[in-house]
Amino acid sequence: MRRSLLVVALVTWLGGHAAAQTPWTPPRLQNGQQHLQGTWENNGATPPERPPQLAGKPLLSEQEVAAMEARAAQVFGPEADAVFGDAIYLALLDGSGGPRLVFPTGTYSQNWVPPRYFERRTSLIEDPADGRLPPLTPEAVERRAARAGAQPPRARGPADFSLADRCVTYGIPDLFAAYMSVYRIFQTPDHVAIQMEKIHDTRVIPLDGRPHVSPEIRHYLGDSRGRFEGDTLVVETTNFHPAGNHMGGYFRYADENLRLTERFTRVDDGTLRYEFTVDDPTVWTRPWTAAIFWKKSRGEIYEYACHEGNLSLRGMLSALRAEEAAGAAR
Repeated sequence: MRRSLLVVALVTWLGGHAAAQTPWTPPRLQNGQQHLQGTWENNGATPPERPPQLAGKPLLSEQEVAAMEARAAQVFGPEADAVFGDAIYLALLDGSGGPRLVFPTGTYSQNWVPPRYFERRTSLIEDPADGRLPPLTPEAVERRAARAGAQPPRARGPADFSLADRCVTYGIPDLFAAYMSVYRIFQTPDHVAIQMEKIHDTRVIPLDGRPHVSPEIRHYLGDSRGRFEGDTLVVETTNFHPAGNHMGGYFRYADENLRLTERFTRVDDGTLRYEFTVDDPTVWTRPWTAAIFWKKSRGEIYEYACHEGNLSLRGMLSALRAEEAAGAAR
């Protein structure tokens, strides 16, 4: 049943852009595992949640996809401000003629951002069927309000910035597309390693059936255990840090009770389907599932020159102190 759904999803993603192809035989390692090794990237433009303008519309037509591609080429030329994540998609929908910038002070140019690709799906979330996140639990709503109330108007020190701003981690799954969204997979018969370009995080995932470590041991990337189900690598991760999972800058409510199930399946020579299910009963009222089609990268992973206490962080803190001094002097 899952294989049938995967095939349908791939056909949906390709839409009518793909010409007829000969049957594809997955490459395999000597032990029979599907060959997932290589460098992959997520430069898709599809937003994690279905935008309200597209409510009830899970798929665009081929003509609508072509129009969006043409519009993107017109609006986001090389000299435009760089746009990350799903901001490019939302800007094309609202017809404002420009992006909703992630950074209000501007950023470097679009020339430095990889080309984005568009697909027929209107959300990465596939379950629930409306393409939207399930409601938060009452407990999660209370925690969110408490955090907002405790947040100082200006950062007092490094701990008041997010984990990503402090160059600690972006968390998993990383949903922030087109910003260092490159992943390298290594395989051995008993381990899989996934290296992430952002903050050079690397996950080493045992495949030998060992149990998870003690619940007393917590990590920002959790404790992962993997296995192959046919041609799909299934990874289950628990033991997340109580400070929460940043998830690439989206949905920052996941807590230490998160159980993340990821599925990696190579669907053709240049495409890997990355599906994940988020089950966090103290945050969302039900599990939810999303999928991203990673494409084979033409390049490699380069150094991500980011570290806790970097010059940018010191600069932001000094600017905040200067604003406070100016306000006190008035």
